[in-house]
Amino acid sequence: MPKDTSIKSVLIIGSGPIIIGQACEFDYSGSQASRSLREEGIEVTLINSNPATIMTDPVTADHVYLLPLTVESIIQVLEERQIDAVLPTMGGQTALNLAIEAGKRGVWEKYDIKLIGVDLDAIELAENREAFKEHVVSLGMKVAHSRIANSFLEGMEAAQEIGFPLVIRPSYTLGGTGGGFVMKEEEFSAALRRGLEASPTHEVLVEQAVLGWKEYELELLRDADDNVVIICTVENLDPMGVHTGDSITVAPAMTLSDTCYQQMRNEAIVMMRSLGNFAGGCNVQFAQNPETEELIAIEINPRVSRSSALASKATGYPIAKIAAKLAIGYTLGELKNQITKTTSAYFEPALDYVIVKMPRWNFAKFHGSDHTLGLQMKSVGEVMAIGRTFIEALQKACQSQENNRMGLGADKKEWIKTEDILKRLEKPSDDRIYRLKDALRLGVPKNTIQKLTGIDMWYIKQIEQLVKAEQELMRYNVADDLSEDFLRQLKTMGYSDAQIAWVMRIEEEHVTKRRKELNIRRTYKMVDTCAAEFEAQTPYFYSTFDTENESIVTDKKKIIVLGSGPNRIGQGIEFDYCCVHGILAIKEAGYEAIMVNCNPETVSTDFDIADKLYFEPVFWEHIEEIIELEKPEGVIVQLGGQTALKLAEKFHKKGIKIIGTSFKHMDIAEDRGVFSDLLKTLDIPYPKYGSAQNADEALEIANRVTYPVLVRPSYVLGGQRMRIVINNDELEKQVLSIIKHIPNNKILIDQFLERAKEAEIDAICDGDDVHIMGIMEHVEPAGIHSGDSSALLPTYSLSDQVIETMKEYTRRIAFALQIKGLINIQFAIKDEQVYVIEANPRASRTTPFIAKAYKVPYLNIATHVMLGNKKIKDFKIDKKLNGYAIKVPVFSFNKFPNVDKQLGPEMKSTGEAIRFIDDLTDPFFRELERNRYMYLYR
Repeated sequence: MPKDTSIKSVLIIGSGPIIIGQACEFDYSGSQASRSLREEGIEVTLINSNPATIMTDPVTADHVYLLPLTVESIIQVLEERQIDAVLPTMGGQTALNLAIEAGKRGVWEKYDIKLIGVDLDAIELAENREAFKEHVVSLGMKVAHSRIANSFLEGMEAAQEIGFPLVIRPSYTLGGTGGGFVMKEEEFSAALRRGLEASPTHEVLVEQAVLGWKEYELELLRDADDNVVIICTVENLDPMGVHTGDSITVAPAMTLSDTCYQQMRNEAIVMMRSLGNFAGGCNVQFAQNPETEELIAIEINPRVSRSSALASKATGYPIAKIAAKLAIGYTLGELKNQITKTTSAYFEPALDYVIVKMPRWNFAKFHGSDHTLGLQMKSVGEVMAIGRTFIEALQKACQSQENNRMGLGADKKEWIKTEDILKRLEKPSDDRIYRLKDALRLGVPKNTIQKLTGIDMWYIKQIEQLVKAEQELMRYNVADDLSEDFLRQLKTMGYSDAQIAWVMRIEEEHVTKRRKELNIRRTYKMVDTCAAEFEAQTPYFYSTFDTENESIVTDKKKIIVLGSGPNRIGQGIEFDYCCVHGILAIKEAGYEAIMVNCNPETVSTDFDIADKLYFEPVFWEHIEEIIELEKPEGVIVQLGGQTALKLAEKFHKKGIKIIGTSFKHMDIAEDRGVFSDLLKTLDIPYPKYGSAQNADEALEIANRVTYPVLVRPSYVLGGQRMRIVINNDELEKQVLSIIKHIPNNKILIDQFLERAKEAEIDAICDGDDVHIMGIMEHVEPAGIHSGDSSALLPTYSLSDQVIETMKEYTRRIAFALQIKGLINIQFAIKDEQVYVIEANPRASRTTPFIAKAYKVPYLNIATHVMLGNKKIKDFKIDKKLNGYAIKVPVFSFNKFPNVDKQLGPEMKSTGEAIRFIDDLTDPFFRELERNRYMYLYR
């Protein structure tokens, strides 16, 4: 069936700001869907409130509305644009809920809008727990015994009928919000109230708990002719009881029998076909009894989900792109496989590799939070790794997490007390996989581990192989004694050189030298969707230790862009936005653009963004081998946040060219002492400060600069472990905490300017000129991290003299640091005196916000400046902003009900929204200003 020619314009609803449970995977899906529709000549209008996304960029859609995701905003768009259809399946639960609300208010009917990709009945069926249960049973399938409850009394009756343990699942929520297991009767009342309050319809499902059962997800696509394909089967390593967003997941499924797989496949297809008028992507979740293989359906999501992004990157099959085309009437057989370019999209991908997804948590930001994992999702991001075997992929996933791990253990962080380890195994937490290996290393029986964790014995035996390999490795103490066969075996198991060195108690460079002498180097394999059955044309690669290299090096000049790794607080989707624009500008400049990243949720890891994509950890050993293979002109580190910047020193020492600002000058900005000396020579005021290596030095500095003081480690992002202290006791406690958690790091002590205003400037410098991109004034006073503060663009209360002083200081600093590209400078203003707090010689969290507010492609301009092929004067920069743009931080405290919600110098927000106002009388701004001191604390 050809496309529906009556659809000439489509509205895509985005997912809003990043929150736990709904992250940048919907930037990927919305961006891919928009590009897909525009390929068909369809005019795309996009509504979203998140300024940090690629989907809200002019390169993605014909018309972008940065508006709150409300029915009123939808009506505004429909009044201004001729829209034929709306696609609500690319914006997660937020978009679906908005589509339902608009439908109930008669908006779609009034404006004669088609709902494509799904229909309201399908949404209602999938989201209404009772309706879903009845529907699945009517199809002849099994579900867990359950009852719906809309009141406290109904919930108590349901619990009495079902018995404990049980599960509470609120309807119409995201990431398991409000849900959880209840093991004992006395815990039920409080859990039921939480669930009812979390549901927008005051409805919960009280369900039999199938704790310990195995969990699987299937990603499917369906077209208007009822053709269905299974794109990917994903197995959760953790059993039922851990939210799938918090579980390590594996594809293809490793422990699933063929009989059970066929049953699961058949039931998923029947369920999807039963959803009425629906063409597009779908996610189905099952639980399986590990003893009997009994199968029950958990839920169905008739939209692109968090797992869709993972399945898309795992297989190379662009689910969102194809789903968008199916939504406008195409059938699978009419569409091309985007990877092979010769076969049709009506096929099921085959994998000749293993992928492991590993969540990334930020519990350190939520002091007092419970690390136990359950039905409510708590992770803030994820990484994906690809290997030829499960253990190779698992080790690479550990190396990707940005938490100073060299792999799965063998890296100084093992636990040694069996009693503590066994307690950790019993309750799932963020480090359970590491403790599982510790238990094997200390001789805990595999059956005991299996009983405590519920993890399938196959995985436990796989990890046991690592323990045995390390026992063999401990017999060696000189790198030259390692044989080629044994060293190659270790590398194929995913071991980094740093892990091998740690086990042998030698230096890492000795292992690397021996490995290269033996010519044990990474080769690169293509992700081709078809296990090499057909010739593929995608430039999408992963590394392993094999004999054949499939990554063909061209003779073009190349630039490598380092991505930002997993999302976490302080480093989120905004840096992926920067990387994507950097890649596009590099291609414009005539270079081959190479992307290195490990985050499956991102647009930068889409197979058709860069000329070549290496889906690899942003980890030195992996990066070095890519550079040795590709021999680029240089590497860009300014766009990937602190992840990329931390590698700059390695590049400098190895003689690898850094594109843009040099390491020497970046290091001046990062080293507080040297930077303050620079400010002194430039006659720029700064708060009194000092740097210390221990508590005694810190006490001496604090008493010299006078309390209160701001205490922080150097070279961190998002205000990690930053505190304001007011006396010696507090200072000593904080310094010892930093030394414990971030050893070998300088401790910075700055005078804290109480009740000062805070502002920041983002600028571009080309060596001859400095262009001020934007000046933002924070609503909250100094003391609140800039990422947690609301901010106005342009400023609203600073005097002209203060603004001119800030501009002048920015020019002096940019020229003194020989900035070539981007710089962000933060200021404190007290009694009309301007102080420089810090300078960041890279893309900042606010760069995308300023670009969206002024409608200027600043990342494109900055990248050309870094490359040196254009100057600022070569661009016509026309800022367009009537009134003010407000950056509004968004928090996910609802996931951690007992944590300290007060804000301070350590960042806690998970995302941001943008709000435009005409003037300062706007009620939204007045409310922000009234509450400006509400969250300030020491």
